[in-house]
Amino acid sequence: MSQEVTTAFVKQFSSNIFHLSQQDGSRLAPVVRKESQKSEASFYDRIGSVTAVLRTSRHADTPQFDTPHSRRRVTLNDYEWADLIDDVDKVRMLIDPASDYVKASMMAMGRAMDDVVISAANGSAYGGVDGGTAVALPAAQHIGAVSGGSLSGLNVEALRVTQRIFDEAEVDEKIPRYFVFSAEQRQNLLSETEVTSADFNTVKALVNGQIDSYMGFKFIRSERLDNSGLYSINTSTGAVTLSTGNGNAARQCFAFAGDGLLLSIGMDMKARISERDDKGYSTQVYAQMSIGATRMEESKVVMVLCAEA
Repeated sequence: MSQEVTTAFVKQFSSNIFHLSQQDGSRLAPVVRKESQKSEASFYDRIGSVTAVLRTSRHADTPQFDTPHSRRRVTLNDYEWADLIDDVDKVRMLIDPASDYVKASMMAMGRAMDDVVISAANGSAYGGVDGGTAVALPAAQHIGAVSGGSLSGLNVEALRVTQRIFDEAEVDEKIPRYFVFSAEQRQNLLSETEVTSADFNTVKALVNGQIDSYMGFKFIRSERLDNSGLYSINTSTGAVTLSTGNGNAARQCFAFAGDGLLLSIGMDMKARISERDDKGYSTQVYAQMSIGATRMEESKVVMVLCAEA
């Protein structure tokens, strides 16, 4: 065969685009309370608990009590994304990537949606008549996963304490409860005998290395949980306080009752593909949404701080 035959070799290129590993959309939006919003700020009113009193005599005056009212404010924030595709680029690529750009933008918008919900879980909610009063998540709603006198990875004891906090606050057990944790915390929990043993758990967690539901919680994995904050943790009680300079960095996992977090949508995710005459008639892929979130009730959210390598 001729030594020049190599010049006839051809290179084959795929006409498909493959998306690299990434979180595909929102994992939290399907499980929190969702409302639509048509204003810059919306208010959601709440009614607190009341107490009945014993009637002590016949024909007594009718008692009158003031039912406690409060509210939460949600402010919308706008998110957008865009990229350009030149016609000459499409010629060189042999493909039109516009639809894949749309898919990438929708996945990015979904991740931003999760970030908003996560921030609402541990951040300040805003209440008061005009929504100007910042309400922090109380220290009593923060616990640490403690084992052997030090902060540890997520363990069954931390789940028990979280469940107790919800129950003592009389959070309705009919409301679905969720636990958001990271991949490392899932592995820590999988090392617990109560989770993996069929004697304790009807979910065969070791079959596929997943934890779906346990101790009344539906588990959702997220790698977007913050682990940059510093906290001081009482290793005897698991109580947590913020640290201003010294302390332990911890992954901020959290549990919540389904209606304890609210996601308000002013404009849902949408994408447009259009021609830009000001950019040499390039094709523009544009995506946008307008959303906000708030914590509706402090007793329905528990932050669980876990050690992480």
